[in-house]
Amino acid sequence: MKGIGIVFWISVIIAALFVLIGVIFPVPFSTGMEYANSFILEVFGWFYQLAATFFLLFALFLIFSKYGKIKLGKDKDLPDYSTLTWFAMLFSAGMGIGLVFYGVAEPISHFATPPLGEGGTAASAKLGLRYTFLHWGFHAWAIYATIALSIAYFKFRKDAPGLMSATLYPLLGEKTNGPFGKAVDIVAVFATVFGVCASLGLGAQQINGGLNYLFGIPNNFAIQLTIMAVVTVLFIISAGTGLSKGIKYLSNTNMILATLLLFSVLFIGPTTFLLNLFTTTLGDYVQNLPSMGLRLSPFNSENAEWIEGWTIFYWAWWISWSPFVGTFIARVS
Repeated sequence: MKGIGIVFWISVIIAALFVLIGVIFPVPFSTGMEYANSFILEVFGWFYQLAATFFLLFALFLIFSKYGKIKLGKDKDLPDYSTLTWFAMLFSAGMGIGLVFYGVAEPISHFATPPLGEGGTAASAKLGLRYTFLHWGFHAWAIYATIALSIAYFKFRKDAPGLMSATLYPLLGEKTNGPFGKAVDIVAVFATVFGVCASLGLGAQQINGGLNYLFGIPNNFAIQLTIMAVVTVLFIISAGTGLSKGIKYLSNTNMILATLLLFSVLFIGPTTFLLNLFTTTLGDYVQNLPSMGLRLSPFNSENAEWIEGWTIFYWAWWISWSPFVGTFIARVS
């Protein structure tokens, strides 16, 4: 508990410093963060592409190898939740409001400004959906699954602490219990804070935009701050009731609403066209998965900027979310 306390307090201090600097010096802070973001995406884009591809290949290896048969808990443990509830929890935690927003916004954006060719064409529409599949598909879940499997295996089968540092014990041994292990956990918390902030901010903007369109409520920072406060309170209430009550019921409700939305769009809209487009896009996605997952553009700065702003950003986003989502998936699995 003492070690966890150190990680907690150092993480809180670092996060508070960032918030304080952002409040006191908003313009320089925003400029600095934008520069840091651009620098990382541009210089380390190759690393993110290779890392995301490694996660995907590693997850596939585990699925089809003998290691995929290892239970995450003890040999006699039984699942805590039904398959449908488990899937609902995974979907809600792993994708959540980001998919609701970008599920519509991203393919439309790619349709207008595609990664290749001219915008506003049938080809750009197919390409936009294909890249949306890429950004929200196998790579993201492979990143989550790898981290979740590591945490679950050591926590529930080896009775190790539920910390990111514990998953490195086979490599680092007792060093995971010292300063190095604490540093790993602090970085995991730090990355999660930024990942959650991005999702919370996007969600607040989406809700505010919907309220503005439907009821004329002003679309500004004050309203978005209020929305974030309400969402935070709801999260605290949900988390306080435990996994088997608040979070379980919210996840199931969320899945039911998502399914109703899916079938409403499918049957009210041009059903045959949507099914044909989905099938075609899915085939294109699977066929072009290796090239899209490793695509960079060293000879075209405009294409390179698009890849950095979308694909590389997504890989960084999923990796930053993985300690948080991985811990949750490990627990419900």
